[in-house]
Amino acid sequence: MPTMSESETPRFRYTAALANEIEPRWQAWWAEHGTFYAPNPAGDLADPAHPRAGAPKLHVQDMFPYPSGAGLHVGHPLGYIGTDSYTRYKRMAGFNVLHPMGFDAFGLPAEQYAVQTGTHPAITTAANVERYKVQLRRLGLAYDDRRSFATTDPEYYRWTQWIFLQVFNSWYDEKIRKARPIAALIAEFEAGTRPTPGKPWAELSPIERRKLVDGHRLAYISEAPVNWCPGLGTVLANEEVTPDGRSERGNFPVFQRSLRQWMMRITAYGDRLIEDLDTLDWPEPVKLMQRNWIGRSRGAHVDFPVGSDQITVFTTRPDTLFGATYMVLAPEHELVNKITPAEWPDGTNRKWTGGFDTPGEAIAAYRAEAAAKTDQERTESKEKTGVFTGAYATNPVNQQRIPVFVADYVLAGYGTGAIMAVPGQDERDWEFAENFELPIIRTVKAPDDFVGAFTGEGPAINSDWLDGKGVAEAKAAMIAWLEQHGHGRGATTYRLRDWLFSRQRYWGEPFPIVYDESGLPVALPDSMLPVVLPDVDDFSPRTFAPDDADSEPETPLSRKKDWVEVELDLGDGPKKYTRETNTMPQWAGSCWYELRYLDPRNDKALVDPDNEAYWMGPQRDGDSGGVDLYVGGVEHAVLHLLYSRFWHKVLYDLGHVSSFEPFRKLFNQGYIQAYAYRDARGVIVPAEEVVERDGKYFYDGNEVFREYGKMGKSLKNVVTPDEMCEQYGADTFRVYEMAMGPLDVSRPWETRAVVGSQRFLQRVWRLVVDEETGAVRVTDQPLEPAVRKHLHRTIAGVREDMDELRFNTAIAKLIELTNALTPLPVVSREAVEPLVLMVSPFAPHLAEELWRKLGHPDTLAYADFPVADPAQLKAESITYPVQVNGKVRGRISVAPETGEADVRSAALAEVGEVLAGREPRKVIVVPGRLVSVVV
Repeated sequence: MPTMSESETPRFRYTAALANEIEPRWQAWWAEHGTFYAPNPAGDLADPAHPRAGAPKLHVQDMFPYPSGAGLHVGHPLGYIGTDSYTRYKRMAGFNVLHPMGFDAFGLPAEQYAVQTGTHPAITTAANVERYKVQLRRLGLAYDDRRSFATTDPEYYRWTQWIFLQVFNSWYDEKIRKARPIAALIAEFEAGTRPTPGKPWAELSPIERRKLVDGHRLAYISEAPVNWCPGLGTVLANEEVTPDGRSERGNFPVFQRSLRQWMMRITAYGDRLIEDLDTLDWPEPVKLMQRNWIGRSRGAHVDFPVGSDQITVFTTRPDTLFGATYMVLAPEHELVNKITPAEWPDGTNRKWTGGFDTPGEAIAAYRAEAAAKTDQERTESKEKTGVFTGAYATNPVNQQRIPVFVADYVLAGYGTGAIMAVPGQDERDWEFAENFELPIIRTVKAPDDFVGAFTGEGPAINSDWLDGKGVAEAKAAMIAWLEQHGHGRGATTYRLRDWLFSRQRYWGEPFPIVYDESGLPVALPDSMLPVVLPDVDDFSPRTFAPDDADSEPETPLSRKKDWVEVELDLGDGPKKYTRETNTMPQWAGSCWYELRYLDPRNDKALVDPDNEAYWMGPQRDGDSGGVDLYVGGVEHAVLHLLYSRFWHKVLYDLGHVSSFEPFRKLFNQGYIQAYAYRDARGVIVPAEEVVERDGKYFYDGNEVFREYGKMGKSLKNVVTPDEMCEQYGADTFRVYEMAMGPLDVSRPWETRAVVGSQRFLQRVWRLVVDEETGAVRVTDQPLEPAVRKHLHRTIAGVREDMDELRFNTAIAKLIELTNALTPLPVVSREAVEPLVLMVSPFAPHLAEELWRKLGHPDTLAYADFPVADPAQLKAESITYPVQVNGKVRGRISVAPETGEADVRSAALAEVGEVLAGREPRKVIVVPGRLVSVVV
């Protein structure tokens, strides 16, 4: 005997079981027919017979995921479903839509798993990519899967290596503000039009010439302080280190070490990276984050003599030089040892010595203390500490001797690693000056009752020939004086540092570089690409001591001797070379993937020029070009986007692309948040095992306490899309995620609320299908005029919402229309077919099934999206409030086309009793709004 619930469920009702039968069937149909293939204008992906060949193009892209072993949770596909809904709509609206998906597959997680288990990262990565593909397909996402790739595919990273070589073989010409081939630089040296330091070019040895040229390259090797993370076995870029001095991934301590590393000269592009933000349709907070990260400052470099040496500082306030009463060097500054005398000068304040008998002892002890602190601790400490070096500098503007200190609130990696201290105009300097009994001289007039460092605007004081000048005028005058007298020069500096591009890891792109007998780098020719990552037996770095600052990096590739030591013919006969054994950072593969989507099978070029110009070229004068819509999390506001912009600009300068920015429009989606639960100890417990009783929450019989946070493994509150598809169907899940709220706002996940989206789709289904018989119940009877108006208002509103990515309000309008159609005695095709088409971007499987049942033999993916009839959008009447001397005294309703004179007459008739025969002095008709009568 069937249960009561089974017997009461109509046989043809839209349920999770029916959805799970319909959805895989349509996914297979789309794949078999290549429904979402986008035709290129050229190459093997061109298709003149495609229904959108020759149509206006739209390139929409998601920030592609890193395929972790955990798979997707319901927060991950929020943006993917949003872009899928948008591109499905645009495809129906007549656009040739490119919407691809790939995988950012190099990186530390797979390598760390390999170190722990011995499983090759390639095996883990391939399995994770396949799992993601299955999950994404299950959601009905309309990707052109011919264009899919992983950054770990050799045929992909061949071109990553090729781009590296373009950067390596380029230099930045400051005169024309663009990259040029390195051959052009060599030609200028040879011709003598560009001077060489020291000897003329013709007198330089071949090695000297190579070193000179290498010093100009956009990709170069530097022996410099870097962020060494023993716990990860690699160095990190500044952007990968948290403010408290730990690795962003893994939370290991990071130390400053001097190592030989590849660098990218991104600082050469600082001005363009700032200026071109103005051409982009990006959220203003993201633009601000990029501007702040680049940190452009205008001011002057000032030279302070110290004996036979000099300390150079950069200051944004050269107008305050007369107030510089001491100097500070970072503990690591290269001049500290050189200028430090053997003994304290006579009369040295005891507070300055740190209690030590000699400057050398004091500095050594202070350096040891500073080395134990993170950069954040050094710069944010309320107590300003330091020690006198025993040396004095000369202030160039007044020849005053000022003491030189070492203090940890100055960092070697920022600016010149030295500052001139003007305590009257800087709060940190004021605190330091008070601690060490140093003079304080104001150089900008402060209010009479002001106490402390004054950082505001005002006329210059105590500044000799600058007195009375405003800040801007005084700055300009001081820079001119410094340059005239040889004590400094105007300058622009950046917080941005060159991009540290080496990683002492295995699972990354090999560099296309070898070293010859001179130890200098040699680029491999294009014909030798890709340099394929070899198999190794040991994926771990030599040392894995998380807290050992002195541990030495040894890369896994360096132990592969038969790969490292090679004999190659690079044009001058077979020779022995040594390969670069560092690998590129994970950022490399994600810096340019938007370009490979355009032409993924091209083995002759990075991208065919016609395909690049079609999909990403500028559309008008001043347009940056790039991807039309790029959607992803705000957490990538700096690193990924900044690096991508830099690489793209190099490719643009060299003529490889026509767009000077990679992403024309950026949209940051919100996050899915969910409840998490902690027990009395503060330990997170699995959210799915928590039960609610009488307003309280219990896990394993014990009370737990609810909190709210971003969904993720750490809070044990993950809900997977697989679960949602199984319980409700992918279409219901899609509709729920899009209906939860605006796409750019974080929203709470509530599984129980998903049923509301399911009921909406069930009502749409019932409009077409008789749940008892399965028959189509739609007729060709025309709609009543009022319903027709409602339909066309909905069409107009949904189109506007879809264009503006307001998916939640579009769904609300569709729900309202469905509710209006549901109680009607007859279901009219005139309303149902437009409804099905409008629902299809959100619930594509359901819509395809209903479209087929309505008698259409082909997919609706290329059906025309409904267009509202303008005649149906006109209001039947307009109501005007009628004011007399500012107070509403009546209302009139007139046809929308009624002329102003007739509106005036009707209004005066309406308030005739109020006027009581008085002649109005003025009658103002505001069309469509109100009538104002003045008496």
